[in-house]
Amino acid sequence: MVHMPPIAALRALAAAARHLSFTKAAEELNVTQSAVSHQIRHIEELWDLQLFERKTRRLDLTPAGEKLAKIADDFLTTLNDTVQELKDEHGHTALRIEVIPSLAVKWMVPRLQHFQAAHPDIDVWLSTGQNNLQSIQRSDMDAVIMLGDGHYPGFKSWRLMRDYVFPVARPRLLDTHGMPKTPEELCKLPLLLRYSGILSPGWEYWFDFVGVPAEIYEPALRDGTRFPDTNMAIQAAFEGQGVALARSAHVWDDLETGRLVRLFDVHCPSDVSVDLVCRPDRADRPAVVAFREWLMAEAAKSQAEWDAADKDEAKAKTDA
Repeated sequence: MVHMPPIAALRALAAAARHLSFTKAAEELNVTQSAVSHQIRHIEELWDLQLFERKTRRLDLTPAGEKLAKIADDFLTTLNDTVQELKDEHGHTALRIEVIPSLAVKWMVPRLQHFQAAHPDIDVWLSTGQNNLQSIQRSDMDAVIMLGDGHYPGFKSWRLMRDYVFPVARPRLLDTHGMPKTPEELCKLPLLLRYSGILSPGWEYWFDFVGVPAEIYEPALRDGTRFPDTNMAIQAAFEGQGVALARSAHVWDDLETGRLVRLFDVHCPSDVSVDLVCRPDRADRPAVVAFREWLMAEAAKSQAEWDAADKDEAKAKTDA
C-alpha cells in the first residue's frame, strides 16, 4: 500500500494545481503560503515524486503532479458528495452557491424565501464573488451565478436572463440639478463610477449605444467617486450623490416605488447575460437540480416583466 498523506495535504495539492500558485491556493484554503508549500513538500517526500517545477515567477505541474492532482481533486469531490448524500438520508442538504454581490442583494435574497418554502430540506449557503470561474472548481462549491458571455468550456451552464442597462437617480438629485433632456446633458451631472473589472456594462457602453461622442462623455468619466461594484454605486444613488448606471435586476422594485427614477426612454440591452455555472460532476445532484429549476423559473418571470415594460415604453415613445 502507498503511504497516504493527510487530507489537508491533498487539498493543498488540488488547490495549488488549480491555481498554479501556492499563494492563491493558500487564499482559497484560508491558510498561509508556507503551510501549502510544506504540505506539497510532504507529499513529494512521502511518495518520492516531484509534483511541481518551482520557477522564479511561475509554478508548473510535472507529469506526475498533473496526474496525481486530478486524482486528488476527484477524490475530494467524491468524498464531499458522498458525505452530503449520506446526510441527505437523515437531515438537511447544504447547497453552496456563489453570486455576484449586486444580484445577490437586489434580486436573489428577496426571492430566496420562496425556494426555502418549497424545499425546506435544502439549506442554501450564499457567498459573493466577482465572476471567478475558479470558485466553481472548489470542492465545496456547487454552482456560481455570474455575468458572462455564455461560454464556459469544461463547465455546465444555463442562461438565466439578459436585462437592460439605464441611468437612474434619486428624485431629489434631479430637483437640484434639473432633469437632463438629452444623453449629452447627462454628462453635466455627477456620474457614479466603478473601478472594478467586472463584466457588467459601464458608462462607456451606454454612451456609445446612445450615440454620444467619446470626446463629450470621456471628460465626465475622468473624475469622481468610484465604487468596486454596481451595488455600491446604486446605494450612493439612493443617497442622492449622483447618477448610477444600473441593470434591471438591480433596481426594478425601486423604480416601481419611486425611490429611483430611470432617465431617458433608451432601450439598451446588456451585452452580457446572467448565467448559472457548475462543474459537470455537480450538475445532477438533486439539490442542484431543484435549485436550478426554481432559479430558471424565477428568472423567466423577471425577464418577461422587463421585456414587456421595455416594449411598452418603446411603443409609447413611437405613439408620441
